[in-house]
Amino acid sequence: MNKITLIIKREYLTRVKKKSFVIMTLLGPLLMAGLMLVPIWLAIKDKDIQRIEVIDETKTFINQFVNTATLQFKHEFRSIEQAKSKFYDENYTSILYIKNADKTPVVEMYYKKQPGFSTIINIENTIENVIRNIEIQSKFNVTKEQLAEIQPNITVKPISITIDGEEESKNVGISTALGFGGAILIYFFIFMYGVQIMRGVIEEKTSRIVEIIISSVKPFQLMMGKIIGIALVGLTQFLLWALFTGVIYTIIVGAFSIETVTSASQTGNLMEQANITELSQNPYQDVMDGFKTIPVFQLLISFIFYFIGGYLLYGALLAAVGSAVDSEADTQQFMLPITIPLIFSFVVAQTVMENPDGTMAFWLSIIPLTSPIIMMVRIPFGGVESWELVLSMSLLIIGFLGATWIAAKIYRTGILMYGKKITYKELWKWLTYKN
Repeated sequence: MNKITLIIKREYLTRVKKKSFVIMTLLGPLLMAGLMLVPIWLAIKDKDIQRIEVIDETKTFINQFVNTATLQFKHEFRSIEQAKSKFYDENYTSILYIKNADKTPVVEMYYKKQPGFSTIINIENTIENVIRNIEIQSKFNVTKEQLAEIQPNITVKPISITIDGEEESKNVGISTALGFGGAILIYFFIFMYGVQIMRGVIEEKTSRIVEIIISSVKPFQLMMGKIIGIALVGLTQFLLWALFTGVIYTIIVGAFSIETVTSASQTGNLMEQANITELSQNPYQDVMDGFKTIPVFQLLISFIFYFIGGYLLYGALLAAVGSAVDSEADTQQFMLPITIPLIFSFVVAQTVMENPDGTMAFWLSIIPLTSPIIMMVRIPFGGVESWELVLSMSLLIIGFLGATWIAAKIYRTGILMYGKKITYKELWKWLTYKN
């Protein structure tokens, strides 16, 4: 155990003292904060108002288009030919032309600047709603005032009933966001830092100093120390990134007024542009109430475990790849089978969210190669039994130890192999060597 500790210390200190580690630790938060803040800054700066001239031959849609912060509609009672001829002499950015047709009006839009997708959605929904209301009034003899009073706003509130008869409401939106967010973090963390373990093994293999190390340390001890040591480096950098990003984000956001940031974040919101305006009176309270239904403690502990456990498992497998090859260019043929389960679990995460208690969700959250992502998707929805969690975690630990043993077996033989093209058949021989 003392040898493993020494290897962990060596791997950790060697990497955190590198200039590249320090530079990336400082630049990473700036880049992440920039990714979050630049869209807001662009939205604040880019407040071009689209002035749309409406030529309505049907006379049906007069004063039906609602102005917003970025859209201004004005009805002009002239022909489309006149509007086109004066288009570049006036400050309109677009001409919305609605002409008569047998059943449904034909709508055309002439523009100087390409209108955004949200603008088109806004116009289409407005026209569809007006036509729908007219048809309802004519068919069912309903007045415009009566129709305006019929604006139902229904929200389905999911409530689970336990075997003991206890009721508990769930916020599906928050569960989905937490599950998918946790899955994304684990997914990218594994890929980002798992490759570092593979590269570290390749570097030591190509430098003959490892031949001296292996004479005094067992391959399993070397692999275990290397995997955990580099894992601690990645975890340290990740925690520093999270801390620095939060500080930088808070400082920069403090320079903006809350109203400005809120306005910028709402600009271009497709839901708003699609006339979905009946929102909760207190969305922040809804979010807080939603978090009360989430098993926060279980979620936090599980995230830390699967975050580290998933990385260690895939790090061990990638270390095995690094042990078998002489250069990074030769790793592609071996990396694909390893990364397929990880990619697959990320792809089916959406399906699991639709049925978090289904058979597929259960088995994928138990299998070590897919459990780090799938279990994190399931937990926010509740319903994960304690025995399922214990079984999944236990298998993940066993999977990590097994992958480390495999990496050590391959490393023991591969460390002395230079210039030879390795195949799967050759790897199997290495694994079955007695000693």
